[in-house]
Amino acid sequence: MKSYVKTLEIVGICLFLLSTAVLAETKYYINDSMKITMRTGPATDRKIIALLSVGQEVEVLKSEDEWTLIRLQNGKEGWVISRFLTDQTPDSIKLDALKNNHSALQTKVASLMEENKALKEENKKFSIDLNTSETKQKDLNKSYETLKRESKQFLDLQAKYKESASKLEAQTQKAEKYEDELTKLLWNKNIKWFLSGAGVLILGFIIGFSTKRQRRHSSLL
Repeated sequence: MKSYVKTLEIVGICLFLLSTAVLAETKYYINDSMKITMRTGPATDRKIIALLSVGQEVEVLKSEDEWTLIRLQNGKEGWVISRFLTDQTPDSIKLDALKNNHSALQTKVASLMEENKALKEENKKFSIDLNTSETKQKDLNKSYETLKRESKQFLDLQAKYKESASKLEAQTQKAEKYEDELTKLLWNKNIKWFLSGAGVLILGFIIGFSTKRQRRHSSLL
């Protein structure tokens, strides 16, 4: 029987320690709108050691009837009336959090608006640059087409020039050939005229010489 009672005592102590540990891990807040007193013991006649503000976070160590032993964030421990504690986040803290979030959101929105403005300016500049590039591209395409046409015309003219030069060279060669042949013909003709003249001159000389000889012979008779 004693062993059974001892076992129950051990179990009870373990449950008490477990419940104390669970309570110590739970965050509690002061839920009243005015300051409350933290005392050295669970009674109103005990010495006040601190004044706690609404929304102040505390750690619950254990509860006894209407009083709860708590620990502050600075490590100080004391007793407060249990009804002034709550495990729900007070509205004032929620409101402050919402205000902080709203302020952060406003700052973020302002930053986003500035960023959006900068992006619009950059996009505007990009659009201008794009239009300029498109205009330059159109001009380049026109210049390319013009150059292509002129190049084709140049190649056609070059081909015609080469063809004309080839024909001219052939005609020049023919002309030189004809000139050589004409020169030869004229040379032969001149030689013939020269020979004909020389023959006539010789023939006249022979006739004259024969006539003179006959006259001399006649005078001797």
